Amino acid sequence: MIEVLRAGVCDLVMDRGRPGHAALGVPAGGAADPDALAAANRLVGNPDDAAGLEITLAGPRLRFPAGGVAAITGARFAARFGSGGQVAWNETLLIAPGDTLDVGAAQDGCRCWLAAQGGIAVPAVMGSRSTFLPAGFGGHAGRALKRGDVLALGGERHPVRRLRADPPAIDVASPLRLVAGPQSAWFDDRGLAALFAGSYRVAPTSDRRGVRLNGPAVTHARAELPSQGVLPGAVQVPPDGQPIVLGWDGPVTGGYPVVGAVITADLPRLAQLRPGDALRFSTVDVAVARALATGEWSIEEAV
Repeated sequence: MIEVLRAGVCDLVMDRGRPGHAALGVPAGGAADPDALAAANRLVGNPDDAAGLEITLAGPRLRFPAGGVAAITGARFAARFGSGGQVAWNETLLIAPGDTLDVGAAQDGCRCWLAAQGGIAVPAVMGSRSTFLPAGFGGHAGRALKRGDVLALGGERHPVRRLRADPPAIDVASPLRLVAGPQSAWFDDRGLAALFAGSYRVAPTSDRRGVRLNGPAVTHARAELPSQGVLPGAVQVPPDGQPIVLGWDGPVTGGYPVVGAVITADLPRLAQLRPGDALRFSTVDVAVARALATGEWSIEEAV
């Protein structure tokens, strides 16, 4: 059991998502970096797809009445145990009965993922325990956590090894890499130069539905088209020319031209962008994108 003594900015129960329901208008959703959540689950002895918490910008204060085993991966946040013990990132954490885990503000990036042994036991909706905020279902009552919430944990307690995870290297200073989108030919040299030579800032209105950007306007030949299927990472360009990178809870169809799509290897970086961050783009071909889509977390015994 986990008691929420203080809620963070946006604490959501998440697993790897609910793919296969786009025909009903429901995106796959799930953790913005599913590999980071899977690594946290491995550190506590859970299956990769067990439900944990996705914590954004500033986190909650949680109490573990019976103690437990937890792990946190992703961006580093200011964090401490109520007992004064150190909170290590990317490692198995042993929590004493009655102790609290206080996750403060993000020190870099935007999101981290917390797993607890047994996984967070909430009902599955359409095959997933992930929260889908736009429709208010899944997760814990279809919403972000708030003070006073109690989260049940599944399974039985079992001994675990002290493990450490080594995340794949991410170059936060380099451009986000795109492959060409289905309407890339609609964009003239001026529009493409604006996109790839310009610098953008993440807008405050960004959320899990989409990362909205402010910067050079990207011009193109047509403003709208019949709706087409879209996925997280697709870069849509509306009539005002300000790109929107679709997020994990974004629409499954869209009527704006898609100039490109963020490659799989760079989606974890997309998950860590926060309002005000600077962003640039570059382009690669599909063969390079496929070759780069191999980054995995390694797990080893903690010393």
